[in-house]
Amino acid sequence: MKIIDTAIADVKIIEPAVFGDDRGFFFESFNQQRFDEAIGRKIEFVQDNHSRSSKGVLRGLHYQMPPFAQGKLVRCTAGEIFDVVVDIRKSAPTFLQWIGVHLSAENKKQLWIPPGFAHGFLTLSETAEVQYKVDEYWHAESDRSIIWNDQKININWPLHIMPQLSKKDEKAQKVKDADLFS
Repeated sequence: MKIIDTAIADVKIIEPAVFGDDRGFFFESFNQQRFDEAIGRKIEFVQDNHSRSSKGVLRGLHYQMPPFAQGKLVRCTAGEIFDVVVDIRKSAPTFLQWIGVHLSAENKKQLWIPPGFAHGFLTLSETAEVQYKVDEYWHAESDRSIIWNDQKININWPLHIMPQLSKKDEKAQKVKDADLFS
């Protein structure tokens, strides 16, 4: 496993060691001990989530407020997505900065998103399946969304047409009106 630091501290790209030949491939998609060593602390995941989206579907930018804030370990197991993380910690030097990473079934990369970050993704392939582990259960009253195209964040989504959004994401708040982390 290779851990790649990103421009935002604590957000990590994880590249597994893949062993392949003409029969196919094998890799460890998760190893608790190695993950904890790479992140620098013990993480206890409590739930696995799985979504499927069509091309052009944009999900996010989602997060949960404390005390139910979630850390997520995200990977794309079919197709390709453009995965985005936004720092929403007001006290951080990288406040409102974002990173985007291509995650795909082919590259097998994973993205660790600690609490304090909003997360979203755009489906680039005809369909994509995204699986992610979370370290806190979903909590409706703590669930929040920031609008995907907020100019204050200015994410450079690889879009060719207007994305398809859920009703929840259509009604997401602008960052200036959103509950954010201290």
